[in-house]
Amino acid sequence: MSRWEPLLAVQEFDTHTDQLAHRAANLPARAALAEAAERTGELDRRLAAVQERKGELQRSQQRLEDEITSLGERASQAEKQLYSGAVSNPRELQALQDDVASIRRRIGQLEDDELEIMELSEPVDADLRELGAERERLEADSDRIAGELAEAEADIETETATVRAEREAAAAQVDPALWPEYDKLRSQLSGVAIAKLVGSTCQGCHLALSAVEVDRIRKLGLDEIVHCEECGRILVRD
Repeated sequence: MSRWEPLLAVQEFDTHTDQLAHRAANLPARAALAEAAERTGELDRRLAAVQERKGELQRSQQRLEDEITSLGERASQAEKQLYSGAVSNPRELQALQDDVASIRRRIGQLEDDELEIMELSEPVDADLRELGAERERLEADSDRIAGELAEAEADIETETATVRAEREAAAAQVDPALWPEYDKLRSQLSGVAIAKLVGSTCQGCHLALSAVEVDRIRKLGLDEIVHCEECGRILVRD
């Protein structure tokens, strides 16, 4: 066995760890949770718009109710004065009657306006109920997906811990002088610094080396460093 074999074993564990990290970052549940969050955000914007409309209608209704209450008090006071006997002048009595009649007409108009607002509020209330129910369903879905994601992440973390422990054991067998080259190449070559040479093909880039290069490599000692002429990775050969 050449001095490169333990480093190749480390590479396999590092590749496995990288694959696990990629899997964790691209779990279907993660994408589903992001989609649910986007849908929830859109629904919340719709809810806010409907709630704003509901608030406008409530404020309008409240203004009408306040005015109706105020006018009702005025009408009651005028009627009380009208029927109290305190006013005997026919003109003043007629003026009071006209004032009461005018107030009552205005109250009738306001009550019609209030009824119209109540009718406008009905579909708004229906939208609020529908959107609220949809919001609850989305929240339940998000909670379920979040649970699935947490479970999947925990499984990956457990597997990653196992791989790292195995990697540590393998790393103890590596010649310390090899680490600088390995770390440099891993950072430059998408995490794969060392690969097997099978026949004339580098298993790192999966490209065939020239016959001249293969012949040259075969004449070298197994412990000598050899780089793939295509990708630059360290090659381990039998």
